Amino acid sequence: MKWFALSYLVVSLITFVFYGVDKRRARRGELRVPEKTLHTLELLGGWPGAWIGQRVFRHKTQKLSFRLVFWAIVALHLSLWAWLIYEYAIPTGD
Repeated sequence: MKWFALSYLVVSLITFVFYGVDKRRARRGELRVPEKTLHTLELLGGWPGAWIGQRVFRHKTQKLSFRLVFWAIVALHLSLWAWLIYEYAIPTGD
């Protein structure tokens, strides 16, 4: 379980950095990080870093289609965690 939490932390840090890089590139008019890349990092467990990056950099907060995909990824992860806790952490009395 430790490696699972550590992987979330590492991918979240990477995702946070990608949000910062994309924001800097947007300001400079440079080639942007594809949204597909940002969403893939979120899906791999980097959604907490993405959420923090959105607030710190004030980035990717206006585009509704992007936000909908982001929150769908968050819901997927939270559902997975709820299922894992239910299946493996709650005693069933058997």
